[in-house]
Order: sequence, then C-alpha cells, then structure tokens
Amino acid sequence: MTYARSAIARIAGYVPGEQPQGKPLIKLNTNENPYPPSAKVIAAAREFDFARLRLYPEPSARIVREAAADLYGFTPEHVVCGNGSDDLLTIALRTFVDQGGKLAFTTPSYSLYPVLADLQGATCQPVELDSDFNLPANAAELAGDAPLFILARPNAPTGTNTPKDGVRELCRQFPGVVWIDEAYVDFSDDNCLDLAREFPNVVVSRTLSKSYSLAGLRLGLAIANPELILEMNKVRDSYNVDMLTQVIGAAALRDSEAMRANASRIVATRAWLAAELTRLGAEVLPSAANFLFAKPLRPAADVFADLRARGFLVRYFNLPRISEYIRITIGRQTDMEAFVKAFAECGR
Repeated sequence: MTYARSAIARIAGYVPGEQPQGKPLIKLNTNENPYPPSAKVIAAAREFDFARLRLYPEPSARIVREAAADLYGFTPEHVVCGNGSDDLLTIALRTFVDQGGKLAFTTPSYSLYPVLADLQGATCQPVELDSDFNLPANAAELAGDAPLFILARPNAPTGTNTPKDGVRELCRQFPGVVWIDEAYVDFSDDNCLDLAREFPNVVVSRTLSKSYSLAGLRLGLAIANPELILEMNKVRDSYNVDMLTQVIGAAALRDSEAMRANASRIVATRAWLAAELTRLGAEVLPSAANFLFAKPLRPAADVFADLRARGFLVRYFNLPRISEYIRITIGRQTDMEAFVKAFAECGR
C-alpha cells in the first residue's frame, strides 16, 4: 500500500552521485571544483550578521540578480534565482509544461530531466544526440509538439559541446521554450547568453556549484526575456534562496576573476589528463566541461570497480550508448597524476 500519488509511486526517482562515507576516497564522481571559493566569498561569509537570520530573506534574491545582471550585461528583470539550477528546472516544468503534456530533451544527457517530467505528470519526448553526441540537425522536428526543450550545453555526462549554429537553429525552429542548461559553461570556449537576447523563447541557466566552487551552497540563476521570468516567478517558491546564500552568491558573482583563474587551471589539467588517457589507449571524448568521458580498453564497469579499490571514485552509467565509458571529474593536478598511475594499472 502506498499513500503517494500514482505518478510518484511508479517512478524510481533521481539517483545523485555518491557522497562516500568511511574509507577516504579521491572524489572524482560529482564534478565538484577541487579549489576553494574566492577569498572575497569567504570574507562575505565571515562578515555576515547571523542575527539577521531571524528575518525572511529578500524574496527575489535581488542582490544576486543585480550581480548577475552586471556580470552578464542584462537587467535584473532578466534574471530569476533558484536553490541550485535543479530548482530552476523544476520551476521550468511547472511553468511551461501541463500535466499530460510533453517535455523534450536530448539523450544521453542529465538524468534528472525525465525524472522531472514524471513528477509533473508529463510525457518524455527524448531527442537522440548524433554519433558525436551533438544536437541533430532535425532536433526541432523530433521534439514534436512539446512546449519545452531542454538542452545541456556542454552536455553531461559526455562533456561535448554542440556547435552554436546548431543551437541557434533550434531556437529559430522550435515554437516553444528552449532551455539551455549551461551548468559547465565556464569551462567552455563560448556560451549562449546572446541567444537569450536574440530570441524571446530562450532561457539560459547557470549554477554556482561548478566553476564558483559553491556546490554545498545551492544557488542557480536563469536568464531570459522579462516576460518569461515573470511567468516563472509565479510558481517559484516565495523564499527559495536563503539570506546567507544570497550574500555569498552575490560576492562570488562580483569576483568572477577568481572563478576564471580556477577554471583555467582545471581546463589545463583537463587537457593534460586527456592526453595521458589517450596515451594509455582510452578513447576520450572532446570535453568543454570540468570532466572527461573516457572509454577504457577494458569493460568500463570493471575499471570503475578497480579504480575504487585503488582509492579513486569516478562515475559509471549503465545506460544505452554510454555504458562503455567512465566519467572523471578534473581534480587537482597532483590527484590526477595519481589517478593516471591507477588507471594505467586497471584501465588497459
């Protein structure tokens, strides 16, 4: 017997990456930043007046919206904030997809998308990525009459970056809302913010979890034309970003130079690791994110287990098209050098 709605009782739910307990492992499985947040962020946390926590936070996260608007060249009215970008994806489903409607998204991609569709009582309309794990030219046609299309760019878990011209064509052809999930964009060479200016149906979402080293804080933001933002605010929880997160998040966005310095270090280590894994016989997909998707010579599930036994936790997905790969978060250079030694022992 269950008391849950039938739509809830029949689904498994999203399975987040493991947060290991007990035996220490080098964590390379959930794409966290190996470097701490900036000194200005830490100072903002230390200077926070904790007596203010008796009050509710500013409902719209105004100081974060203002910082994001200044950084990206929009107005605060173009920005909505969430308790992580996953919260914003939930808001997107509640805003744009009716119960019984359809959600289009690329696959293989972030496994939360179909879970959110199930929670909304919507039907999944998956659009298969091409042989290079990029957006197919007929993506808008394959999405059918779905009112919302979610595209992760760079894609997770593959790390590939669909050419921007293809994304622009999707925005032009698709009659509904195109949501571009840019969780990993700060490790890429380009972004799609200009498409949010060019098209009235485009939303670009960002997170401070990856490049800003704030995964434990939970703050995301979405940028779109103010009419779309207004509709999303109707279903957003009244106080979905707490006061301390607002202060720290605004400080982070106003110190983007520190973020870019850390991102550059990660990109350099990513290039080094890709070369090393290739030398060891792995097939490594081109990555625009803070991780690599690699196909070892031995079965990926076995390599995953052997790496764990050697103290390295990576991610393995037993899913169609990607079950032969492991995903490796880019850590500190010293950790990756140790990882390469372990991979050489079990990955070929």
